[in-house]
Amino acid sequence: MTTIAYLGPAGTYSEMAALRYLQLCHPDLELDPSRMCPYPTIPQTISAAEQGHVDIAIVPVENSIQGGVTMTLDSLWQSESLQIQKAIVLPIAHALISRATNLNQVQVIYSHPQALAQCQQWIEQNLPTAQLIATDSTADGVANVSRDQSIAAIASQRAAEIYQEPILQYPINDQPDNCTRFLVLGRTVSAIGTHSSLAFSLKRNQPGALVKPLLVFADRQINLSRIESRPTKRSLGEYIFFIDIEAPVGDPNFAEALAELRSVTENLKILGSYEVIES
Repeated sequence: MTTIAYLGPAGTYSEMAALRYLQLCHPDLELDPSRMCPYPTIPQTISAAEQGHVDIAIVPVENSIQGGVTMTLDSLWQSESLQIQKAIVLPIAHALISRATNLNQVQVIYSHPQALAQCQQWIEQNLPTAQLIATDSTADGVANVSRDQSIAAIASQRAAEIYQEPILQYPINDQPDNCTRFLVLGRTVSAIGTHSSLAFSLKRNQPGALVKPLLVFADRQINLSRIESRPTKRSLGEYIFFIDIEAPVGDPNFAEALAELRSVTENLKILGSYEVIES
């Protein structure tokens, strides 16, 4: 039985991505609640798959408005066994969930920091004096709504349905084309697909140090669809670079590039090859 870890509780966008994964990739499997394993944080979700408590973990890695999800990137770099199996792009439409009868009653808003940031302009225009309180997930905040009419949460329509709380306004995200890319992580090595991801650190911080790894791909006409940096946490000014490439690891041209890349990087980690599912 395939078991899936996701950032919980029920009603999060991560759960929606997990359900979409089952629907598209395992339509033969019955939707059994026991397959779905919510965890309170992204690192714990990833750790559950790495330690074998579940078969796969589904976590957000990038939002079209707010960029990379740093906890996911840091956990991927530290992981010893997980590989990306697939990527799922999910449209994100936020709802303001509250028992208030109008916006003037709302004084406090609970939500995940990413969701608050994705609705920042709407909040400033409509609820500029509201207190913003960060939660571990969007669904976590919905539990507070029942306490008082002055409390609201920003979460999905599904979360409002699950917890049986009313939606005061929808949608409220600043950009209508808001979407998040989720990664399906497992212990199976994947070398096929349309995209690949890797991460590397540099041998030394000096002029042109990053140019050499990038030229490895440019010289072979391999397109990079994304590059992002994270601090190594060892010393100020040292970074880990995460790169998405439009080619599978099994491509002979890419395999040749990887061989050269190892000579111009300090540590190189292949995160997997996979298909991108546009939901």
